Amino acid sequence: MLIPHYLHQLKLCARNRTLTTAKSLHAQIVKLGIAQCSPLANTLVNVYGKCGSASHALQLFDEMPQRDHIAWASVLTALNQANLSGKTLSVFTSSNGLRPDDFVYSALVKACANLGTIKHGKQVHVDSAKAVFDSIRVKNTISWTAMVSGFAKSGRKEEALELFRRIPVKNLYSWTALISGFVQSGKGLEAFSVFIEMRREKVDILDPLVLSSIVGACANLAASIAGRQVHGLVIALGFDSCVFISNALIDMYAKCSDVVAAKDIFSRMRHRDVVSWTSLIVGMAQHGQAENAMALYDDMVSHGVKPNEVTFVGLIYACSHVGFVAKGRELFQSMTKDYKIRPSLQHYTCLLDLLGRSGLLDEAENLIHSMPFPPDEPTWAALLSACKRQGQGQMGVRIADYLLSSFKPKDPSTYILLSNIYASASLWGKVSEARRKLGDMEVRKDPGYSSVEVRKETEVFYAGETSHPLKHEIFGLLKEFEEEMRRRKGYVPDTSWILHDMDEQEKEKLLFWHSERSAVAYGLLKAVQGTPIRIVKNLRVCGDCHVVLKHISEITEREIIVRDATRYHHFKGGKCSCNDFW
Repeated sequence: MLIPHYLHQLKLCARNRTLTTAKSLHAQIVKLGIAQCSPLANTLVNVYGKCGSASHALQLFDEMPQRDHIAWASVLTALNQANLSGKTLSVFTSSNGLRPDDFVYSALVKACANLGTIKHGKQVHVDSAKAVFDSIRVKNTISWTAMVSGFAKSGRKEEALELFRRIPVKNLYSWTALISGFVQSGKGLEAFSVFIEMRREKVDILDPLVLSSIVGACANLAASIAGRQVHGLVIALGFDSCVFISNALIDMYAKCSDVVAAKDIFSRMRHRDVVSWTSLIVGMAQHGQAENAMALYDDMVSHGVKPNEVTFVGLIYACSHVGFVAKGRELFQSMTKDYKIRPSLQHYTCLLDLLGRSGLLDEAENLIHSMPFPPDEPTWAALLSACKRQGQGQMGVRIADYLLSSFKPKDPSTYILLSNIYASASLWGKVSEARRKLGDMEVRKDPGYSSVEVRKETEVFYAGETSHPLKHEIFGLLKEFEEEMRRRKGYVPDTSWILHDMDEQEKEKLLFWHSERSAVAYGLLKAVQGTPIRIVKNLRVCGDCHVVLKHISEITEREIIVRDATRYHHFKGGKCSCNDFW
């Protein structure tokens, strides 16, 4: 009766994540001389993994005289749960030819998929997993689903779909693996397509995880119409009380520029965890509602909820976009002093951004030199971007020279920023060098485009596009706005945002046809009178368009909400929520 008793107690430890109790039970098992019993040893490995002690799991595994498939699956899963995917694979290579069963294989594929997020390792690790998969003679749904997940998470769409079609018997988890994998790899439209197909196949949604994934796709795409439809499905299926679904909905509505709806979801939640509070804090921060974000944080702390790393990223981000330098410094110190959270590179980057946006460029550069992380390419690029925004050309050129010579940048956007800095200083030779190196990478700057949702349909406009069916109406309306802006405000196009070598008239024409202006004009022509115009732009809004959209919001007395590549802008009454601080 001893072994069943201890098995039951250990399973409770695994469920409740009680490491101290597990260690105590382990000691009793050793003292009783039954530690070599395979079911107990395997369960202990599993418990240590579930309790977050991969080192104990691995030590116990190493001490086992005989290891069956359950032992291997348990230790590999424990290493995965501790984010030690590389160790997972290296441990398996010592298995001396063990033929994996479905559970061992599933752990291996998860490790490969996790490592597959590393740019250069993606191909090799998923292909290794495929080789293991092909070696299994009799495959069940678990192994099929794991392999599909691996391909989908690594962005290998065609292979994921081809393998998915070959699954003999698909269940909800097979569909969920493909959909969530596509969402995680940034293929939201593909995830939607599969989700629609799943609904047509009338697959019963007994587990809400797939809904959480598709809500995430709506958030990433800022697809508010689709998001509301999925929200309706969540309610219809009775999953609206799930905390993690509500958290996903808060994030989705915030990213779709509807903070009011996000607040409504939050206020209706009976139970809230740190993710609930943090999701709304980050949402408010993204929309320039710094004071509201700070007030919500105070409310969170008063409710006894301990903030996490992401909470402070959101708070410092909020400070950054409204210029709350003192508050940002205070939060950065509180994170370490009050909550013993070690600042990550992301926290330092947010603080760096705050200092840079506030014109404290020397302090920002000192922060880079003093932080406990080696500054990487994005860190220097953030400071370089701040130099450009603050008009500090001399410092910008110095940092650009250092960045170009010391890092050999790998991100195409860094070369674009470098060329812009050099162009602003009329260093055309260095502009050519940056552009040449960009060309050597065989990439090009994405063309600017903006989308606008009007009456349950989405319309997309590209920069310079003059072929739209309503081009004459759009041109006429934009011309009216330009004339009114010149008359009211003395508006003159700021052609410094056009860095091509061309005459002023051509530069003004390029500005006139920036995609967000066309999208706003279309929205004003087609949307219901009085409703906000919601725009999503793939690039950062240029300074001239920012001025123009402020004026249009005042002329039309309409709110214009723009989500660009870096933040959200709420234009209303001639002002922007970013306080011209973006």
